[in-house]
Amino acid sequence: MSFEEYNPVSTLVVPSHEVPRAKFPFIDIHSHQFRMASQDLSRLVADMDKLNMAVMVNLSGGSGEGLKAALTNVKEHYPNRFVVFANVNFDGAGGADWAKNAVSQLEQDVRNGAKGLKVYKSLGLRNKDVDGKRLAVDDPRLDPIWAKCGELGIPVLIHSADPKSFWDPMDSENERWLELKTRPRRKRSDTDPAPWQQIIDEQHRMFKKHPNTNFINAHMGWYANDLGKLSELMDQIPNMYVGIAAVIAELGRQPRNAREFFLKYQDRILFGKDSWKPEEFPTYFRVLETDDEYFPYHKKYHAFWSMYGMNLPDEVLKKVYYQNAGKLLPGLDLSLFSTR
Repeated sequence: MSFEEYNPVSTLVVPSHEVPRAKFPFIDIHSHQFRMASQDLSRLVADMDKLNMAVMVNLSGGSGEGLKAALTNVKEHYPNRFVVFANVNFDGAGGADWAKNAVSQLEQDVRNGAKGLKVYKSLGLRNKDVDGKRLAVDDPRLDPIWAKCGELGIPVLIHSADPKSFWDPMDSENERWLELKTRPRRKRSDTDPAPWQQIIDEQHRMFKKHPNTNFINAHMGWYANDLGKLSELMDQIPNMYVGIAAVIAELGRQPRNAREFFLKYQDRILFGKDSWKPEEFPTYFRVLETDDEYFPYHKKYHAFWSMYGMNLPDEVLKKVYYQNAGKLLPGLDLSLFSTR
């Protein structure tokens, strides 16, 4: 039997509360639907309804005609159930009229119906400037993009770097060892392409440079395992919100500490999942809503430990599930969030 196959069933007998459906309607601020221009949205909505998902934010809208086609499909079938974010191709930054053209396209995408900008982790990892050099997250040549988002009143959801463990030695002390073993392309180093802390610091400098723009830091900025440090950053950067996509395993192993963080920053935390796998959402609901002990996570290679519930108060759950995102995404159909 290999380590990956070893998955013993716990003999612990404790109260258990499965949560297949969220207690309140929610907005998934972090989803990816790459075929929204042509897919049958009714099937997607049926799965959303089972989970009590009122609105899905598709971060993979692209730009130009592709974005228009996705928005047309939404408008013709389920105009109040989906929000679509635009994307910018940062390769070639610094070229003649690059910033001017990128800003112009973003303005057009927003006029066409985009409600935000999603920035992939390729910025800081893979994107190259006009000279073929790594494009830093805080490269001043990108400033017009962030400033324009502030002017337009749209949020920027940004993913920078990856978990720090991907940069650490792949040895017996690395708790992401199993993930790196099964997905070796995720391994990074200080020269591939830059140190983790450098990329993260670039992101924070950019946030501070644009205080009039609202930034949603995807995956809690990879500090869900160090909420003390994240608290310092939240205090330093008031225009930074955090999404919990793909980091519920970090929160579920420190329920008391995480609960205190959620209570303190309840106005700046947003629900998100990332990969669209409906069967995985109940783990999120259970961590957020119950006080259950020692229940399994849904991906062993992400977390070989068990989860504990935070048992958040209803007023905090409502903020995390939909109220905070609603403030950043004006124009939503508020009737979807009736809790009568």
